[in-house]
Amino acid sequence: MNPTAELIEPEIIELLRAGAYSELRAALKGIPAADIAELVTDLPASDAAVLFRFLPRDDAGEVFSYLDGEKQEELIKQLGEAAVRVVEGMEPDDQVRLLDELPPEVAQRLLASLGPEERRNVQVILGYPEGSVGRLMTPDYVRIRPEWTVREALEHIRRYGRDAETINVVYVIDEAGRLVDEVRLRTLLLADWDKPVESLMSRSPVSIRADEDQEEAVRALTRYDRVALPVVDSRGVLLGIVTHDDIADVAEEEATEDIQKLGGVEALEEPYMQASFGEMIRKRAVWLCVLFAGQMLTASVMEGFSGPFQDVKFLMLLVPLIISSGGNSGSQAASLLIRALALQEVDTSDWLKVLKKELAIGLTLGLLLGVLGALRIVAWQYLGLWDYGDQFWRVALMVALSLILIVTWATLIGSLLPILLRWLGLDPATSSTPFIATLMDVSGLLIYFGVALLVLRGMLG
Repeated sequence: MNPTAELIEPEIIELLRAGAYSELRAALKGIPAADIAELVTDLPASDAAVLFRFLPRDDAGEVFSYLDGEKQEELIKQLGEAAVRVVEGMEPDDQVRLLDELPPEVAQRLLASLGPEERRNVQVILGYPEGSVGRLMTPDYVRIRPEWTVREALEHIRRYGRDAETINVVYVIDEAGRLVDEVRLRTLLLADWDKPVESLMSRSPVSIRADEDQEEAVRALTRYDRVALPVVDSRGVLLGIVTHDDIADVAEEEATEDIQKLGGVEALEEPYMQASFGEMIRKRAVWLCVLFAGQMLTASVMEGFSGPFQDVKFLMLLVPLIISSGGNSGSQAASLLIRALALQEVDTSDWLKVLKKELAIGLTLGLLLGVLGALRIVAWQYLGLWDYGDQFWRVALMVALSLILIVTWATLIGSLLPILLRWLGLDPATSSTPFIATLMDVSGLLIYFGVALLVLRGMLG
């Protein structure tokens, strides 16, 4: 828990239990919304509902937006009609997120209870597909006209900026509502008051379409280093803005989803501690079954080669050493390319460049591990830790060649498979570390035993 929340929790709980509501209202003033939300999370729903009744509407809405969906639903049930006051104090984009997570009948009842203006804003945003930028945007922003003077623009900002999500940047629109430009408040404050706004414009606004994927908003905000982005429709009409705090939530969700997929788990739809037992089994069992089927192929390959190599025991003992190198190399390459694709550092059209680069890297890494593997065989022979026979140098050569080929192959597979999945319109993160490792177990064994048959001919029974 945050240190600030730890300090205020005993005092707030004591005032709640004692029914000292005047003191409670005073104690809640000035406490950051995130700290109050952390405290509310640990309170029983009945106590949390009492606390919410003593928060100003806007403060209650902000605190409510920090809570997870389960806690929000509990509070709505406890607050009854008072829940409408809390929801009305939330930003429109947070209201949409709440309505998305609530049971349909509860969401519809809440939506119907909102005031006309709040309901209109929420319904506009709800009209966009889930996962689109339109679901993130807020209609609370400041618009000015290019023909206004700086004085008129500043007066307009003073009048309407109080309820805006941000006034660091104001947006210039034409008579049809189309986005023309954006002007920083600092520029307006330092300009001659009698100048027209048009004289301050560069006419190069950065915007994003409402129907685009939320990931595009994450990339755009990062690329252009903005705290907010204007959202437009297909005609360029300004609909709203997305801000950095909403984008940060999306970025965290996307990163979490990718990390979970890299571990061979379907992305969880809720936090770990709130995920049910059934959901955890369902999300993890599918990939485990797929990977188990792959490992059965590995067992079949080893069984198929057990006859020719039954008199060469060391060959089977070296399998984990050789094969794990392939799995590790492939997983490294896959992780790097998945992230590069997510950050748009690499595109599917770059596959040939990636192939050339990773081929060189794979050969170099394979040669490095091959030399280490050969030295290990020679060292064990001379130290008497294992007897590979008079032709131990052939075993060392077999190990070196196997490692060079397997590591190179694994590096190519690990780097090109995410690109192939992206080209097919699939999520590159599904080429997870366990999947690459299993794939390399099967193909790596074929390479290893194939090299052994060529190099160790004459030593086999």
